Amino acid sequence: MSIRIRRRLLPLSLMVAVLGAPALAAAQPKDGFLSGNIKYSTGQSVQPIYEGWTRNPDGSYQIYFGYLNRNHVENVQVPVGPNNRIEPAGPDRGQPTYFYPRFNRQLFAVTVPADWGKKEVVWTLVVHGQTERAVGWLRPDWEIAPPLAGTGTGRGGQIEQNRPPTLTVSGAARIAVSSPLTLTATVTDDGLPVPRGRGARGGGAGANRPPAFDNSEFKATPPVNVPQVERPAPARISGRLQVTWFVWRGPAPVAFDPPGASADAGSAVITASFTQPGEYVLRARATDSAATALQDLKVVVTAP
Repeated sequence: MSIRIRRRLLPLSLMVAVLGAPALAAAQPKDGFLSGNIKYSTGQSVQPIYEGWTRNPDGSYQIYFGYLNRNHVENVQVPVGPNNRIEPAGPDRGQPTYFYPRFNRQLFAVTVPADWGKKEVVWTLVVHGQTERAVGWLRPDWEIAPPLAGTGTGRGGQIEQNRPPTLTVSGAARIAVSSPLTLTATVTDDGLPVPRGRGARGGGAGANRPPAFDNSEFKATPPVNVPQVERPAPARISGRLQVTWFVWRGPAPVAFDPPGASADAGSAVITASFTQPGEYVLRARATDSAATALQDLKVVVTAP
């Protein structure tokens, strides 16, 4: 009887060994961590993203791009050149060289002529040895509304009548790295859309979402495989007209104080502080909660 039992158990043990092998293999650490949805603070690539196209009044087209910086903490800097190029007619087509963490949407556009046809615009980024590309083309179902125009319907027709704010910026074109830079954004607007009342759905004027790289809609959780790094919460800006600044091109982070400000009085003043010399392009963004205007300021930061 014992022999008979052993003969019946042997196939069962083999079955357990065979069926259990994949599960055990799947649970093995990969590069020191269990495989799965792992979030990284640093060391990952930046994925350029094609986000659609729009028509210009003269018949030409705008091909829009954004990016996903797969790092949850690391800001990445990639100068224009072999590792940050747009083709054809590149490598410089106005793309950013400073990349904030996570998703940043519909940031800039490449203009192509009316006879562009089925040709492609390719943005290539090489970060941490990983090459990523985005290919933009005029496929009909990729036509979008102009991202900054605030187009749509709502608020009794105010949205479709609204026009983007007018934005001008000023600040020293050259400054020492040890000196703070005063940035002034002057904003005019048509008064639309009228802010919702305090009791209206969606909140009052102070409920406008900050228009900078806050990424709050993605609700990213801190990485679990590295020491936790606390990122500051997005600044809340009161007022209907809001101005924020960010680094478009530059070798290092820039601290803006405050991170954003109201321009309801006609202007917003913010101070920028630098830690490294170099050439920077600082971009101001003004919004009336529906439409947006952008303006750049080039600054050369010199060693002390």
